[in-house]
Amino acid sequence: MTIGGKPVTTAETFEVINPATGGVAGLCPSGGEAEVNAAVAAAKAAYASWSRTPDEVRRQACSDIARVLGENAEELAVLLTSEQGKPLGGLGSRFELGGCGAWAGNTAALDLPVEVVKDDNEGRIEVHRKPLGVVASITPWNWPLMIAIWHIAPAIRVGNTVVIKPSPYTPLSTLRMVELLNTVLPEGVLNVVTGPDSIGPVLTGHPDVAKVTFTGSTETGRKVMSSAAETLKRLTLELGGNDAGIVLPDADPARIAQGIFWGAFINNGQTCAALKRLYVHDSIYDDVCSELAKFAQSVPVGDGMAEGSQLGPVQNAMQYAKVVELVEDAKAQGARVLLGGEAPAGDGYFYPITLIADVTDGMRIVDEEQFGPALPIIRYDDIEDVLARANASSMGLGGSVWSSDLQKARDVALRLESGSAWINAHGGLNPNAPFGGVKQSGIGTEFGVEGLKEFTCIQTLHC
Repeated sequence: MTIGGKPVTTAETFEVINPATGGVAGLCPSGGEAEVNAAVAAAKAAYASWSRTPDEVRRQACSDIARVLGENAEELAVLLTSEQGKPLGGLGSRFELGGCGAWAGNTAALDLPVEVVKDDNEGRIEVHRKPLGVVASITPWNWPLMIAIWHIAPAIRVGNTVVIKPSPYTPLSTLRMVELLNTVLPEGVLNVVTGPDSIGPVLTGHPDVAKVTFTGSTETGRKVMSSAAETLKRLTLELGGNDAGIVLPDADPARIAQGIFWGAFINNGQTCAALKRLYVHDSIYDDVCSELAKFAQSVPVGDGMAEGSQLGPVQNAMQYAKVVELVEDAKAQGARVLLGGEAPAGDGYFYPITLIADVTDGMRIVDEEQFGPALPIIRYDDIEDVLARANASSMGLGGSVWSSDLQKARDVALRLESGSAWINAHGGLNPNAPFGGVKQSGIGTEFGVEGLKEFTCIQTLHC
């Protein structure tokens, strides 16, 4: 671990599993309450000076973060693949490291100027944005490095300090990244602690933590919110999604198949804003199913270290079991498997690309977030009905509409109850475009100026 700029070891370690082989990717320090307290204390001490650092210094720090990430991208990508499973190439670990650098560099360019709301003979009123203090960052196992940068860069940019706790499934790449970033940051500005899930509440409930930013499941998000309540910490929660895609009858099945596939199966479906349920108009239902299956058959699945692999294994045994359970439940209720649907023998948590037709709302694989390589395809024949079904979920992270008529697609997309909506695409993110969920998909906003503001408080100055 890195605490106060220094390497910290622990007497106990735990194994991190390589999901492609089932073997050990590495050993991780197993920290406890003492390490959490030390990390928060180091961050609090560093905040006293970092919060008063000139803006240009903090801007340069984010630029330096982007540079260090670029210089060490391949080392971090290999480590990430060994513990997360995603391929090195394609939309895998190298892609993730590229995103890390892009987001850090973009954050360096952002500004929060003083806003003057009144300036006349009666006086002047200014609105200033000020840092909060120590930020606790809790990151998931699906995009561990990119999401860490989404938390770290804006927090540091506006003058906060950070203690990050990565998922125990994928801690190794975060440990190394924080070690590298500490070569260009003052001691204590960025700290990392690792250990079991039980240390999470110690961090999120710590009285010296001013804000918690968490990315993960809605269930865990509720627990984070509860632990932060006693001290009324600021919160950004990016939680689960059950994103719907709606294919209108004028869409061209052959043209949209590839986009739908990657919208659903990027990172093996293990993405909060992936397409999780696809509603297709009855008039082109069979054609869309056919084109999707044809494209899916061309995508190689294998060990992420093999350069030809485009998708890897499910990341962990618990998630693998959930995917199997939902697919088997759909099959038992009469769903038609177009592709995949059978767990293979062999090492690792590999599950085939699975397309399931003739499913209905009410089946678990439609109503629950599968977070894996299985896509239910649902038939509809009325736009008002399908919008009601798409919006019936308690989640509201993203959604998409697929059509040859952009205006019609826009009109439908704006009726989706989701924080983001895409037309003829799904899940693409931009560092300048605000991102967040509605309903039980989260609280707060990430990215761009709106995301930067989430790491500040307002002070109104009456001159």
